[in-house]
Amino acid sequence: MLETEEKVDIYSIDKKTLERWYALMSLGRLLDDRAPNYLKQALGWSYHAPYAGHDGIQLAIGQVFDREKDHLFPYYRDMLTVISAGLSAEEIILNGISKATDVAGGGRHMSNHFAKPEWNIHNVSSATGNHTLHAAGVARAMKVYSSGGVAISSQGESSTSEGYVYEAINGASNEKLPVIFVFQDNGYGISVSKKDQTANRYAGDNFTGFKNLRIIHCDGKNVFDSVRAMQEAKKHVLEKQEPVIVHASCVRIHSHSNSDRHELYRTEEELACTKAADPYLKFRKQLIHSKRFTDEELLAIEGEQKKIVSQAHKAALSAPDPNPDSIHHYLIPPAYEPAEDEMIRDAGGKKLKLIQALNETLKDEFRRNPHTYLWGQDVASKDKGGVFNVTKGMQQEFGKTRVFNAPIAEDYIVGTANGFSRFDPKIRIVVEGAEFADYFWPAMEQFVEMTHDYWRSNGQFASNVVIRLASGGYIGGGLYHSQTIEGVLSTFPGVRIVYPSSADDAAGLLRTAIRSQGPTVFLEPKALYNDPVAEAHVPDNYALPFGKARIRREGNDLTIITYGNTTHMCMKVADKIAADFNKSVEVVDLRSLIPLDKETVLASVKKTSRVLIVHEDKVFAGFGGELAAMITEEAFAFLDAPVSRVGATFTPVGFNRILEKAVLPDDERIFQQAIKLLEY
Repeated sequence: MLETEEKVDIYSIDKKTLERWYALMSLGRLLDDRAPNYLKQALGWSYHAPYAGHDGIQLAIGQVFDREKDHLFPYYRDMLTVISAGLSAEEIILNGISKATDVAGGGRHMSNHFAKPEWNIHNVSSATGNHTLHAAGVARAMKVYSSGGVAISSQGESSTSEGYVYEAINGASNEKLPVIFVFQDNGYGISVSKKDQTANRYAGDNFTGFKNLRIIHCDGKNVFDSVRAMQEAKKHVLEKQEPVIVHASCVRIHSHSNSDRHELYRTEEELACTKAADPYLKFRKQLIHSKRFTDEELLAIEGEQKKIVSQAHKAALSAPDPNPDSIHHYLIPPAYEPAEDEMIRDAGGKKLKLIQALNETLKDEFRRNPHTYLWGQDVASKDKGGVFNVTKGMQQEFGKTRVFNAPIAEDYIVGTANGFSRFDPKIRIVVEGAEFADYFWPAMEQFVEMTHDYWRSNGQFASNVVIRLASGGYIGGGLYHSQTIEGVLSTFPGVRIVYPSSADDAAGLLRTAIRSQGPTVFLEPKALYNDPVAEAHVPDNYALPFGKARIRREGNDLTIITYGNTTHMCMKVADKIAADFNKSVEVVDLRSLIPLDKETVLASVKKTSRVLIVHEDKVFAGFGGELAAMITEEAFAFLDAPVSRVGATFTPVGFNRILEKAVLPDDERIFQQAIKLLEY
């Protein structure tokens, strides 16, 4: 890390530091210019975003970064940033040609996505700017734990048009978080000119109305002005404990990437001007004209860097490629495995409603682990604890640091959870991802990030977050208040999805989810929160393993596979069929959708030879379609009838109760379809 200087110019910096800076800039340019050759030789680096023209600000970011205390979130053009922060030429090339020993992710992520998690240089997504939320989240943790560092988020100016960037800066300024947002402004978002992005000449000025936020402008082409700006920003953040935007004016000398042709949208005059403004060549001239270095000294430095690149190239080419058999590694971290005594259902316990079971389990886990946190909308408003009061009383017991309200910004809620969990693996976070599951869609990009964080970082990071969502209908809620979304969420590998239907299962699965590493979506059938049918005796410290279905009724003539709100309907149907037709129906409550208990499902189907899949979600493209396909593929020889499904119609859920009833499955529809299968 560079020590803070009162004055930053070519005469105030010692020669050894100038030599180091020039060596880093030379190394960076050699690699930046060499990268396209790897693609031409079919060696890799199929995505490369040249940084030339951003040299000053990128050198400065890396020089103020302290790997022991700070957290750095570089974007795909930040090659010199990470070199300045300490990455070696070999590590850059290994990332570029996607080798198994790439420290960022073992070849799993795109080239030019530089990271070194052990140094707090984070593996960042290709979705431009969304790491601003992660930076704000880890900055929140740094403030809570008084770590003394700063989070640094770096991006291009065009990505500041994204809504989640505004959410991150709004939240950081409101919470006064120690984070620096660096905007590297080269005037283009691929081919889209800055004038098509914002009315302000400088994107940083779009945030001038934000309180507790300082905006610092600098010439990102000038090494000294950039170092001055980054030093000033870091000093301000540490002293004032509030965020800073550093807006750096740069030029983009080359095309956006190796798949772009900038001559299609830039004039020859403009391209000539950008080359004339080359920061690297200007810095070199400054060093000579100031008489701090001779041309021979600089040539010697350049020669040393060429040797380093040549050696790094040879080492990287001989490095192993990723093993294709490894694609299933690091999909999701191992879950908490409950002890035998934690899984005993017959151990007594209080009879609780489903909502009480959730509330008491949350409180138990917060008492057990002081590094557990919860936030969301309306979760801590005096005596209110969420829209349905699931979190009632938690802030009163655990304080405002651990339980607090978030802005009405689902992206911010989930994205900062991802960032906060990066600070320490002991941390566990529970968020209400949205007040109703139907409102979760703004957070989908952050959800997707969580699902592949562990995989793309090659097992180096997973967000330890439970996303709670009040799900489903049967409450007369209509649009945005009555949908269930597991059919969509289950298409993403790398996340656990559970959907309990009784108080005991809810308590057991929530406890396991909170204690586990990695993300879990916890869908709560809100119609059952206070319904007596979901009440159950919940033993103390009760925990359930993921991926274990529960046989609610045993039977021999028909299997009904279900979960969530429809579970109790299916049990009523099973009772009616037993009473009226003397047939036994086996009801399998999945509880855990991902991981799925295939063994229990297939064993039941093989026993009864008839199967009905029932869920609240739409039949078309619902989760039951995957179940039906699996059963048909793996148990076809045991079937005596077609696999059948009951679910919602392929329509939104209407608000009027008459319309809701017409859309959602009910006892009668399940009963009629079950009889058809039994008579087939």
